[in-house]
Amino acid sequence: MHFYRPLRPIAAMTFDLDDTLYDNYPVICRTTEESHAALQAYHPLLKEYTVMQYQQVRDRLLAAEPEIYHDVSEWRRRAVEQAMLDVGIAASQAASGSCEVMAVFAHWRSQIDVPQETHKTLAALAQRMPLVAITNGNAEPHLCGLDPYFQFVLRAGPDGRAKPYQDMYHAAAEKLNLRPEQILHVGDDLTTDVAGAVRCGMQACWINAHNGNLMDINDARLLPTLAISQLASLTALV
Repeated sequence: MHFYRPLRPIAAMTFDLDDTLYDNYPVICRTTEESHAALQAYHPLLKEYTVMQYQQVRDRLLAAEPEIYHDVSEWRRRAVEQAMLDVGIAASQAASGSCEVMAVFAHWRSQIDVPQETHKTLAALAQRMPLVAITNGNAEPHLCGLDPYFQFVLRAGPDGRAKPYQDMYHAAAEKLNLRPEQILHVGDDLTTDVAGAVRCGMQACWINAHNGNLMDINDARLLPTLAISQLASLTALV
């Protein structure tokens, strides 16, 4: 545990999900594979549709509608629908087909192997203060056993712009009826989690799982309040 700023009293904690509470890489790889297979299987016209083609559709959507970045699930659904339209599938079928593919995506997206350390740490913390999840992603905590620890979950898109924008940080403080400086946000990303939280007045804990050096990392825009290498270290703060 390394402190970069004075730690003020903590009345609540907010948490990023992906790569903070679990390793997100394996589930993303499997989800991408399974959802693309579902896309290809939906219609004969999509049988040979490649991942690169799909990514090009996503890129086109983002260029045309930059704000779609803030809702990754809708961005993905729209890209699936557009891919179907591009190969000649009727609009009504493409609309329903995109929902079918997204159902496959949602299933695999939450097949997450949550470490026992995460469960133990969150359970201990939840007995002492309110916990909230703030995510830019689309994992579903109730499908991977994490929801009992959180008072509520805020998602980019439905609940505001993606981190590091301050929408969800402010929403969390308002719903908790706390001042931002009373909240410690915990996350792995120095831009979305650390800089985003600090700029809105929260305290920030950086999960430095790979022994990174802040002096050598390009996206170290603002210093966190503290850095830890293991989630369990949080229990020493309360």
